[in-house]
Amino acid sequence: MAKALFLLFVLSSLDLSFCMRYTPLLGQCGPSGYLHGRTENCNKENDSDCCKGGQEYPQYHCSPAITGETHATMTINSFAKGGDGGGPSECDGNYHSDEEKVVALSTGWYNHGSRCLKLIRINANGRSVLAKVVDECDSVNGCDYSHDFQPPCPNNIVDASPAVWKALQIPKDDIGDYHITWSMA
Repeated sequence: MAKALFLLFVLSSLDLSFCMRYTPLLGQCGPSGYLHGRTENCNKENDSDCCKGGQEYPQYHCSPAITGETHATMTINSFAKGGDGGGPSECDGNYHSDEEKVVALSTGWYNHGSRCLKLIRINANGRSVLAKVVDECDSVNGCDYSHDFQPPCPNNIVDASPAVWKALQIPKDDIGDYHITWSMA
């Protein structure tokens, strides 16, 4: 019994946070590792970021907690065939036209596809719009062919089709990275 208590004491005194991805008590989501970039051909439609050789990109298995008004960065993505989104959407295996209100969520929010084909409400620019989750904005993998040689997404991204940006009436000069709030519809 004394050995078990001693072992418990030793383990509880160690700082094991280095191996954790999400610390629920602190509400934090930190990088779980780093991906080494490589330079290849990348579709630059919508001013997509492209991997650079030798650069390290943070990887996240988690995202900030979802609330009634979850803060995020909205980016623009074409889910159409040949668009900067790469292959077909994870949720349904289809491409989606730029006129459809669809989004991809960062890996933690995507939650292994549990939000696939569900609607989220996006608030920005004094407006609100419903959009369907059709894909994951991969926060772990990237810099390869299946990710169009783009780096992993940050952990707080709602990657939205041009139709979402249009519905929110965001000025063309502001299209890129835009602060929003979102919630499940």
